Amino acid sequence: MTFSVDPMRWWTALALLATYGLLCATIWWAHRQRERARLSQQSQLGDAAAGETRVLVAHGSQTGQAEQLAWRTAESLHLASRGVRVCALNEVDAVALTQVDELYVITSTYGEGDPPDSAALFADHLGASDAPRLTRLKHAVLALGDHEYENFCGFGRRVDAWLSQQGATPLFDRIEVDQMDEAAVRAWFEKLSMHAGAAAMAGWQAEQMDVVGWRLAERRLLNPGSPGEGVYHLELEPIEGPLPDWAAGDLVHIAPPEGAVNEAGEPDLQPRAYSIASVPEDGRLHLLVRLRRLAGGGTGCVSGWLCLHAAIGERLTLGVRAHPAFRIGDNAGRRLLLVGNGTGMAGLRAHLRARARLLRAQQPLQGANPAVAPSWLFFGERDPQIDLHHREELQAWRESGLLSGLDLAFSRDPVQPAYVQQRLVERGHDIRDWVAQGAAIYVCGSLAGMAAAVDETLREVLGGDVLLSLQRSGRYRRDVY
Repeated sequence: MTFSVDPMRWWTALALLATYGLLCATIWWAHRQRERARLSQQSQLGDAAAGETRVLVAHGSQTGQAEQLAWRTAESLHLASRGVRVCALNEVDAVALTQVDELYVITSTYGEGDPPDSAALFADHLGASDAPRLTRLKHAVLALGDHEYENFCGFGRRVDAWLSQQGATPLFDRIEVDQMDEAAVRAWFEKLSMHAGAAAMAGWQAEQMDVVGWRLAERRLLNPGSPGEGVYHLELEPIEGPLPDWAAGDLVHIAPPEGAVNEAGEPDLQPRAYSIASVPEDGRLHLLVRLRRLAGGGTGCVSGWLCLHAAIGERLTLGVRAHPAFRIGDNAGRRLLLVGNGTGMAGLRAHLRARARLLRAQQPLQGANPAVAPSWLFFGERDPQIDLHHREELQAWRESGLLSGLDLAFSRDPVQPAYVQQRLVERGHDIRDWVAQGAAIYVCGSLAGMAAAVDETLREVLGGDVLLSLQRSGRYRRDVY
């Protein structure tokens, strides 16, 4: 028996591989350009000359707010004629601090006193018994937090206490910020100006929302009859003009409706952050929002408005925010191991939609191997019949080969109740194989319960050293809340 090979099919397959390679190279180039811009920004701040005060601004950030404040802090100090270096806390260790004269820490707290991911490695140094004394170091801490959590600003307080225990001298008292309160942030810059000896910054402005405005274009309930609260798929579009640019992994901050009040009866001006569930090529900005029920029977201010009360076509005020820690970055050509629960489907869906677009662009011939690296989704919710959000889309991706694996866990399953971390244990051997082949791990969903349990499970499945290496190399990324 003889087989003939159609040259055109081979050339087409090679062209598809080349196209995918070009797309990956484009994503990599954009990532490198952002990194070069960051380095250029750092070089413009300047380094301390011989004999001058050596200043370090270190940030612990999950969604980018602390990092933004860190760069504004560095600019303030630079305008006061100081050479400044800026970096994430993960890039700092106790020994490095012995080579610094002044340290400014801007960090958020995650959950009940936990460090954000960009400070998790630094947090390991805080309990070290052999940490050097820092008696020559002066420091200041800006701690970001949310008073709704019991351990308010817990990680910032922990860092401040550790620095003092090591002999460092506070430049001024720690400043704590509740939900990005403008007055508290402004107080930080006022302290900087007083310390620097100049009015280095005119002040702080809260994040700017999109003044053009957006409207609610579509809303549908994804899980009618669920034992949990409703999860709604929302689609937003600008009132006029084109969509802004964003990437899979980014966030949107939505301002409360005009006249909104919080649970204490005070004016509610705090924007809410949501993971974006689409890519710009979809034509609209998609969200997955869970309705929040209050103990008194009411609903959350923003979730109730978005899910129940806002009319189709109603205007919203929002801002699209880059979230570099959850973007694809250098992982564009890697296998993706995606883990999430509940509305955490949103951030994972955006990455899958980005890859689905690449797969469609290839339009492979029958029998040709698609060049898009495979993805594997682990997802957990309550009811298997009701709570699998975007069920048809997931099934289509499974059939197309975009999803080479789909492992589901439902806590209210009458036959086999389970949580997503149990599925990780069951598939541990295969997960280790994927990681050995270069896979990156992305986790999106609730911090309480899921994210902590998944992190602990991954440490058991892969080993703590392996997971630490993945985190350092950007192959373990989280968007948890």
